[in-house]
Amino acid sequence: MHAFNLQPKTLSPAERLADLAVDALIDEADLSPKPALVDRRGNGAHTDLHLGLMHASALSLWPAFKEMAEAAIEFGEVGVPLREAIGLIGREGEEVMLATTGGVNTHRGAIWALGLLVAAAALEPESIAAGSITLRAARLALLDDRYAPRPLSHGAQVAQRYGARGAREEAQLGFPAVTQRALPQLKRSRAAGHGEQNARLDALLAIMTNLADTCVLYRAGEQGLQTMQLGAQAVLDAGGSASLAGRRRLHELDEQLIALNASPGGAADLFAACLFIDRIESGAF
Repeated sequence: MHAFNLQPKTLSPAERLADLAVDALIDEADLSPKPALVDRRGNGAHTDLHLGLMHASALSLWPAFKEMAEAAIEFGEVGVPLREAIGLIGREGEEVMLATTGGVNTHRGAIWALGLLVAAAALEPESIAAGSITLRAARLALLDDRYAPRPLSHGAQVAQRYGARGAREEAQLGFPAVTQRALPQLKRSRAAGHGEQNARLDALLAIMTNLADTCVLYRAGEQGLQTMQLGAQAVLDAGGSASLAGRRRLHELDEQLIALNASPGGAADLFAACLFIDRIESGAF
């Protein structure tokens, strides 16, 4: 009898989807240099976050993503029972996350976005085009969860105040920031030979050019939002993060957002969703 079993374990579909979701969160955290966000250089505009905490938070969510996928496989269709099941699992996952981080909200928005996408992918694993996955996720997001707490999150409060589209509305529309901006930019930058890390930075910036990021609005108001959107567009207009001019603009944007205490956490959550869908489309699932 061998002391070690070197045969790789065969993962279930739910386990593979949970792996992809956690990998997307870790890759989002590691991507550098992101403007005003936690990355390998430092904490960005945050005083309560660091890269190790982001990794620990992402890993703590693996069981929740697995359970969401299993629920989707069990119910087998978009409907209120599945919506309420993944809502409950998401809230329980959030409690585990907060216990892991000492109460710091690292990935609340990502639980919502990736949870919906994990369930949507699990429902029809033979239909993995981005538009198909996001459409199923949107149908789930449109359903009411009777058991969801009603107090508005900071993001929802800010969305109401500024008339912005919050995380819930973004999901209900089928994640247009991902399908119409991030994924196309990711593919364009790859096709141009910009390298994977630069292509990913460009995809994140593409989200930032148009998103009414409620994290930025909450921390820095309309000035912060305008700075983020115009600054991200300036990087892409200068040739993207692979060009010297684009890198200069990216450095300027980083400094400007940190000075405003404006961290684009909403864009980061949607970028993780972009990475998740990109991996599924490429055959990782």
